Amino acid sequence: MQNKTTDRPNQSRVGAAFAACRSAFLGLGLFAMVVNLLMLTGPLFMLQVYDRVLTSRSIPTLVVLGLLAAGLYAFLGVLEYIRSRVLVRISRRLDEQLSDKAFDSSVNLSLRLGRHGARFEPLRDLDQIRQFISSPGPLAIYDIPWMPLYIAIIFLFHPVLGWLAVGGAVLLIALTLINEVTSRKPIADIALHHMRRTAIVHAGRRNSEVLFAMGMLANLRRKWSGDNRIFNEAQNRIGDRAGLFSSLTKTARFIMQSGMLGVGAYLAVHQEITPGTMIAASIIMSRALAPVEQAVAHWKGFITARQSLRRLRDVLNKFDVADDRTKLPTPSSHFSVSNLFVAPPGETAMALQGVGFDLVAGDGLGVIGPSASGKSTLARALVGVWQHARGNIRIDGAELDQWDPDQLGNHIGYLPQDVELFDGSVAENIGRFDTEHEDAMVVDAAGQAGIHNMVLQLPDGYDTEIGDGGAVLSAGQRQRIGLARALYLNPFLIVLDEPNSNLDSEGDTALTNAVQNARNRGAIVIVIAHRPSAIVSTNKLLVLESGKQQAFGPKDEVLAKMTTNSVSAPATTDLRIV
Repeated sequence: MQNKTTDRPNQSRVGAAFAACRSAFLGLGLFAMVVNLLMLTGPLFMLQVYDRVLTSRSIPTLVVLGLLAAGLYAFLGVLEYIRSRVLVRISRRLDEQLSDKAFDSSVNLSLRLGRHGARFEPLRDLDQIRQFISSPGPLAIYDIPWMPLYIAIIFLFHPVLGWLAVGGAVLLIALTLINEVTSRKPIADIALHHMRRTAIVHAGRRNSEVLFAMGMLANLRRKWSGDNRIFNEAQNRIGDRAGLFSSLTKTARFIMQSGMLGVGAYLAVHQEITPGTMIAASIIMSRALAPVEQAVAHWKGFITARQSLRRLRDVLNKFDVADDRTKLPTPSSHFSVSNLFVAPPGETAMALQGVGFDLVAGDGLGVIGPSASGKSTLARALVGVWQHARGNIRIDGAELDQWDPDQLGNHIGYLPQDVELFDGSVAENIGRFDTEHEDAMVVDAAGQAGIHNMVLQLPDGYDTEIGDGGAVLSAGQRQRIGLARALYLNPFLIVLDEPNSNLDSEGDTALTNAVQNARNRGAIVIVIAHRPSAIVSTNKLLVLESGKQQAFGPKDEVLAKMTTNSVSAPATTDLRIV
């Protein structure tokens, strides 16, 4: 069956988010037109004061002009406030459109790109885009196209003044382009160095016990300090460059404004223009160049946001899948793998080659093999954590990518080799943080895993807060709670990777019973193990070595064949116990 939606073009996520804000962006363009016309209030007021009020000495005229100017300035202030509010709301709308996908991408980056995903931080990129859009930078970009209007008005005053304004505009635009070319790479380098030093901090937090116990903190600090020094040096360089161009543009604008007054005074002395025209031309010149100066001041933010937008678009494209896949029936009959080839994310070397087997409801498959034989790679591929390069993985005949991810997750139980629990209560971790979970279902999963009494002995029972990573629990307790989480919702496919590595004899017994009970209700259970007690309740066996399948079939037949043909088995497995 085909998905309801076909593949959408590149940039669909980001493009759709910006398209949803199109009317707001168009509105900002309209506001820019009105704002820039109102910006002429000052110079026109000065022109009238110098050329009409001072010559006529009419106080009523001055009062009327002053009230009119005050009203226009008040309207201008309101429009400027509205423009800033619109930008803030555009940034909020973009966040609402993209934050969920950015979060999903951040969590799944290592699964899709492996070590190559370290250069992407979708949520940080989205924050950078939001910060720039809600800053004054975009308003300067909206105002720059109105520069020709101001220059045209100056031309109306006198051609010499007009050409002087053109020269000033060309100079500032040239400085802006030079700033763009010279800043692009340094700003990209800053982002890279930031990611590197942040990665070290995160790694240190995950491995704090090892760092403290073996005196590695100082060594890691030196590594972080080196990256931090490079980051700060890059920050200083880009800060110095930004300050240089900001000073150059500001200085150029002051010189051009004073030059406009000087040339205007010369023309006024020769009675080619009036004094009011001289003052008005100087003010208009300043206004014409102000957006360029403001844009240069925010150019770092502009380049950062543009690079963040490009990275965010690339990441979301990699994870852009249809959200409205047809819901498939609850799986209940079989699970098959054929000619499976799998490489770790972001790599090309295959860790699994040509693996295939078929299981039906109620089957239990034990997977054994020496270290680095591909057992954990197989586990990750079977539950869709790692994508396979070739072959098929089907549940009730449907490939994994034909299932809605959230729906499929409800039918899969997975206990990874390195159990990761989340900051929250025991009940929340067992219930997979489903806000609509029923307490009875959580207690049932705990009962299947044989940990109900263990949980009740915790300070607050099922409501005990376990801390980040389950810090208040022992390794065995974390593994057993992870098993209960895998059994939650009575999934059809259960994959357990080294589920008894931290268990005592009581935990081993509970694991055996849990596997057998899951099989009795019609689930398919795949157990990857070094210790033989983990596969006591399985009826089939798969042997892997060097990423290749050595044997598959009924457990007793495979064991007999291994004994007869001297097929290699894990050194840690006592086949007589099995």
